[in-house]
Amino acid sequence: MHAWIDSLNLWLSLNPHWLGAAIFLAACLECLAVVGLLIPGTLLLFAIAVLAGGGALELWQVLLLGYAGGLLGDLLSYALGRRFHQNIRRLPGLRQHPEWLISAELHFQRYGAASLLLGRFIGPLRPMLPMLAGMLDMPFLRFWLISAVAAAGWSVAYLLPGWATGAALRLPLPEGFWLSSGVIGAALGLLLAFTVQLSLRRQRLATPLTAWGSALCLAALMIGWPWLAAFDQSLLALVQSVRGDGLDRAMVLITRLGDFSTQLYCGALLCLLLLVLRQWRALALAIGTLLGTALANGLLKALFARVRPEVLLDPLGSYSFPSGHSSAAFAFFLCLGVLAGRGQTPRLRLTWLLLACIPATLIALSRVYLGVHWPSDVIAGALLAATLCGASLATLQWRTPLAALPAHAWWLILPACLALLGGIATWELPAALELYRY
Repeated sequence: MHAWIDSLNLWLSLNPHWLGAAIFLAACLECLAVVGLLIPGTLLLFAIAVLAGGGALELWQVLLLGYAGGLLGDLLSYALGRRFHQNIRRLPGLRQHPEWLISAELHFQRYGAASLLLGRFIGPLRPMLPMLAGMLDMPFLRFWLISAVAAAGWSVAYLLPGWATGAALRLPLPEGFWLSSGVIGAALGLLLAFTVQLSLRRQRLATPLTAWGSALCLAALMIGWPWLAAFDQSLLALVQSVRGDGLDRAMVLITRLGDFSTQLYCGALLCLLLLVLRQWRALALAIGTLLGTALANGLLKALFARVRPEVLLDPLGSYSFPSGHSSAAFAFFLCLGVLAGRGQTPRLRLTWLLLACIPATLIALSRVYLGVHWPSDVIAGALLAATLCGASLATLQWRTPLAALPAHAWWLILPACLALLGGIATWELPAALELYRY
């Protein structure tokens, strides 16, 4: 299989005009029932995205093609389940491996429609759940809406890293860039692997150890940021090279979600709803995470007094390290992810955290795209939020685990927070577009 992927990559490098079709087809097959279990789609998508990042396709084209292909795979899988119903078990592949469908059924029975969103980021479930939704006659409109949202996050998570790697490889990068990138990537990768392993093994100290690990990485970044000039300047230049009017509007809209006023209103709304619902320990987690992150961010900015990049026509006057948008966004969404994962299995708790990190990561990336933060600023903001969230959760769970919120609470919290986020972002979009001119 690896030899076949190498041969395909070689052919695509010689025929770059087929890259768009390859991304679309690979995304479709990765999400297609049964087929997605038989091919190394994640590796294949990364390899093709690297080639596309070499200059053959722009980022928005790669993400759009991956999104469309993944959504088509979902729709075909749904149609397959709707057509054959229980007879689907007789299809080749499922007869020899009935456990593939059984695990998806158990997941669907437990989480219902939400399983389509969660399962999108769990490899063995991704291609099976849409087919199962068709088998169980889920209304098409509900299925399509959930899949459309899930496919968007999946496209960014699976294709952006590959495209960014390919784009970086084609640029004349200064000496020291790859060393700095390797050190930062290795540190964050080890932290992530450490967290995942502790969680899957149900280690009691998983949360405090994760908080300490995040704090150590943040401390290393605070000490080493003066030596990251090559890393920061090169990545900022790479991101600025893909700017365009359409993408500018999207990024400004995204960055508004992380503004101080937006995060203040959303944090206050979340705390108010938890207060009304009398979820005292969840309220303590939210206050500890959100307020602690905001205070720590302001203190660190004043301490380091780092100057922002000079990209905007009218540069912002505040300091940049760590990014306030990044820290506030990660604090808010990590808090939601932690609360959503209470009472779940370790794998699903990690999945909820992954889903929570997607909008926070987009907000962080928008700050680099708009030229108001260095890449190390947004990494520091994410680590700061992870440290405070982990510390708050560890403190609350020192004696007793934090209980799950009742189901009816989420029907109040999620719509209210999403409506507030969307309303503020769109209402202030015209003024924001004028602010972030370059």
